Amino acid sequence: MKHVPIISLGEAAAKVKEGDTLLQGGFGMTGNPVHLMHALAGLGTRNLTFIGNNTGEPGLGGGRLLRNGQLKKIIGSFFTSNPDAVKAAQSGAVAYELLPQGTLAEAIRAGGAGIGGFYTPTAAGTLIAKGQETKVIDGVEQVFVKGIRGNVAFIRAWQADTAGNLRYRMTEQNFNRAMATAADLVIAEVEEIVPVGNLAPEHIHTPGCYVDFLVEAKLMPEDLGISVSVSSGKKVDEARMNMARRALAELRSGDVVNLGIGIPTLVADLIASGPRSVQHGIILHTENGMLGVGPAPTDGGGAMNYPVNAGKIPVTALPGSSYFDSADSFAMIRGGHIDVAIMGGLEVDEQANLANWAVPGKPLLGVGGAMDLAKGAKRLIITMTHTNPDGSPKIVPTCTLPLTAEGVVDLIITDLAVFGYPNHQLTLLELMPGATLDEVRAKTSAKFVE
Repeated sequence: MKHVPIISLGEAAAKVKEGDTLLQGGFGMTGNPVHLMHALAGLGTRNLTFIGNNTGEPGLGGGRLLRNGQLKKIIGSFFTSNPDAVKAAQSGAVAYELLPQGTLAEAIRAGGAGIGGFYTPTAAGTLIAKGQETKVIDGVEQVFVKGIRGNVAFIRAWQADTAGNLRYRMTEQNFNRAMATAADLVIAEVEEIVPVGNLAPEHIHTPGCYVDFLVEAKLMPEDLGISVSVSSGKKVDEARMNMARRALAELRSGDVVNLGIGIPTLVADLIASGPRSVQHGIILHTENGMLGVGPAPTDGGGAMNYPVNAGKIPVTALPGSSYFDSADSFAMIRGGHIDVAIMGGLEVDEQANLANWAVPGKPLLGVGGAMDLAKGAKRLIITMTHTNPDGSPKIVPTCTLPLTAEGVVDLIITDLAVFGYPNHQLTLLELMPGATLDEVRAKTSAKFVE
């Protein structure tokens, strides 16, 4: 049986050379090889290309390398969660490349599987696809994405045996499993190393043939950043709750549902606090690798003891839940296995186009999983305020903001009205409590059928 060397954090960090491309696992700080990243920050190795979902948090994980000026380029899905990344991109201190979250995960899986690239409908017709090769397959425009590999991968697992077999905990698989396959040198930071035979074969997520070195490092609460605990009690205005209640009314028992951040998260709260039949009839999916998401823990516990959702908030797991990695999660999405996606919007137009990820004048640093979900979910519901803070409409003749996806919206729920697209025409379906038809007409620039 293979024996994988167990080395120190310093020895591991020294294996990253100037100019290397570094893959870093984790979703936020969950499953993040934070100790390896901090050891590398201590060495000061520079001109690195960083590939990961995000650059951790300010001063944590990849965020520490960013502050040190060690990164020349960042490639990922959601950098807006780290203000330092936004500043670095705005100032030109780092180059950056943004990929939809599912595209990033699949590109890494392709790189690890020896596949040169693949076509995906995600991002077709958007700024992300500008200049990229496209092809129409079965009548659908698709974008070519090249497989991704790195010189070194830093990943985090919960257990390893001395043969390098890895086992992950809860939602800590995320990008780690794919990254373990996609680098010339793979170093796994683990909570515990056990003798060969202590891990049952059916419990192993990453076979030892992928792993070159092991480092044992204990996780502490301070390593988890904002996910270390969950706060309770949030005040929400009635208009937002009305939108959440109306969105909940669209869901049916047995639906697999993905909820975005903002107003859609209130739907999860309604499900959690609703009758038991509602709680267990709707199956919540989170793109970082969980099916069967339950309510927030009542004991105030954090990510040391619970899985986290796509908002990096600790949640509970309902009976029958399952965990998987980000690549599998987005295969569910693109493969049409998500019945309903509910997400926020910045603009929706008469052609059912959606814009919800970028505004002019701000760096395009936070696409996340929205493009994948908009294209892949069987039904897309948008919840948003009817107008912007300046009173300008969000339901418009044609989107002027960068598109998330074309022709994908099925239902719009605002604080004033509900719109759909029967017969491919924007149609007013109902008014929300307290709203009048004259008000909706005045605050909607798009043409709609009444």
